[in-house]
Amino acid sequence: MGRVAYEVRGDGPLVVTAPGMGDLRSADTALAEALVADGFRVATLDLRGHGDSDAGFAELGDPATASDLIALIEQLGGPAVIVGTSMGASSALLAAADRPELVRGLVLLSPFVRNGAGPAWAMRLMFRALFARPWGVAAWLGYYRSTLNKGAVPADHEAHVAEIGAWLRRPGRLAEFRRLTSVLDHAPVAARIAEVRAPALAIVGALDPDFRDPAAELAHIAEVLPGAQTLLVDDAAHYPHRQRPDVVLPAVRTFVAQVAARA
Repeated sequence: MGRVAYEVRGDGPLVVTAPGMGDLRSADTALAEALVADGFRVATLDLRGHGDSDAGFAELGDPATASDLIALIEQLGGPAVIVGTSMGASSALLAAADRPELVRGLVLLSPFVRNGAGPAWAMRLMFRALFARPWGVAAWLGYYRSTLNKGAVPADHEAHVAEIGAWLRRPGRLAEFRRLTSVLDHAPVAARIAEVRAPALAIVGALDPDFRDPAAELAHIAEVLPGAQTLLVDDAAHYPHRQRPDVVLPAVRTFVAQVAARA
């Protein structure tokens, strides 16, 4: 058992955000503030073992995060639109499959709807070696700073990278992060995505290094989520909402408003 940290802003219909692996809820601040200005109540979540959430949960990964999203929506009074990034988006899809009555819509930023082309075990072994002590914090910060944010640089980039570094340097947090990388598996999402009925907007950066061909991955997402809106964002990698807010935030705000209007 443990506690998951979240922060609530604004009043109105509920929106819940979930960041990706190795990131913090502060990554969604600008997006949350834009939606609050539009009349929504926005809860930003830290993943298990991340930021202000507790470490030491027995379970980590997509299904565990999906259960946290469901619990938070129930506690705050749903239904909600979920805005998820990376594994946060994968978890949002599972939450929508598990509890469709609680999920009004989905904004999927750089979502993993399946595992990559290579064996999942090989990727997990690589991550365990890459993020081991004594180089683990520097390795993640370097990868996050330059590779995952290839293209346009977020306005608060260095301050946010420093915040991630401060979290990972807290006792036990790097080990918890490595534990997540050793168990993360998106096969449960691929197995259940056909059950998702919530309207969705999927957004992928054209430079995203986590996809062999970002445009092709976005096309695959459209195939497995019939009816989903899609947006490929130039000059952005894994965090298009932070790298190209001029493109992504208007699209997200329009989608969330349309979903809320249907309620």
